[in-house]
Amino acid sequence: MPGAIYAEGLVKTFGDVRALDGVDFDVPEGTVLGLLGPNGAGKTTAVRVLTTLLKPDSGKAVVAGIDVLKHPNEVRRHIGLSGQFAAVDEYLTGRENLQMVGQLYQMTSRDAKVRAAELLERFGLGDAADRTAKTYSGGMRRRLDLAAALVVKPPVMFMDEPTTGLDPRNRQVMWEVIQDLVAGGTTLLLTTQYLEEADQLAHDICVIDHGKVIARGTSDQLKAQTGGERVEVVVHERDRLTEAETILRGFGKGDTKVEDHTRRITVPVNGGAKLLAEVIRDLDARGIEIDDIGLRRPTLDDVFLSLTGHEAEVADTDEETK
Repeated sequence: MPGAIYAEGLVKTFGDVRALDGVDFDVPEGTVLGLLGPNGAGKTTAVRVLTTLLKPDSGKAVVAGIDVLKHPNEVRRHIGLSGQFAAVDEYLTGRENLQMVGQLYQMTSRDAKVRAAELLERFGLGDAADRTAKTYSGGMRRRLDLAAALVVKPPVMFMDEPTTGLDPRNRQVMWEVIQDLVAGGTTLLLTTQYLEEADQLAHDICVIDHGKVIARGTSDQLKAQTGGERVEVVVHERDRLTEAETILRGFGKGDTKVEDHTRRITVPVNGGAKLLAEVIRDLDARGIEIDDIGLRRPTLDDVFLSLTGHEAEVADTDEETK
């Protein structure tokens, strides 16, 4: 049984650019799928197809149990969409924007007012409710846009890079709102370039690059693909590097890396904090001073780099960046 969001073999081309090249994924109800990749990877194209804004050249898409190609109008009644750019009327107040959305969905005037007031408070916009949106900061507009997508309490949400360009404080606010939303049972597809964001919010992650899903799994599963934990030691005296490397190699589960210019030794290990204590003891027993030591776990940045050979924020050129 397909999940709340299901894609199979989605293909979409723009001229010579193959924006989607056989994309598959399945998002169980009440969970978050993080669609992770750089600009131009195909993330926005996938969202546009799933939200009925774009027809694929081939493939299948089902949202909330409804075939996207056969019944697009029905799909629209079951989804919310928050894009990269806030789609608000800057000449209306925050309150008027939300009330207008409610009335477009055929809510009564009273219900639209009540729902608008609820959302303005939830998104920290109560004090600015009766100011025109053009006086809002970028972060406030983004929150108003997300509030507008939630006026009708959709069971399925699509958020296309919702925190791009936000400062850290506003990004944290958005994360909290998203977590509350999912806790209430909403299914979410979230596209992002921010590896930390996918790590924080997503139950499952699809890494997409050049229109293809190149990896899928939980954050921990993807991190495990890069080789697990590693001990990093910075030796105080360069002439003790070789001796320290010999000691660390005895704990290692793979090739030891030595950076002479930084006096840093890195070795993949298994054993966690207990092993780290043993490394410190052995180095101390040999009188080898260290400037720094730590047990490092792979980040999603490491994962993306190992999978694609380039950084996650590298920009590309296709229809998504125009």
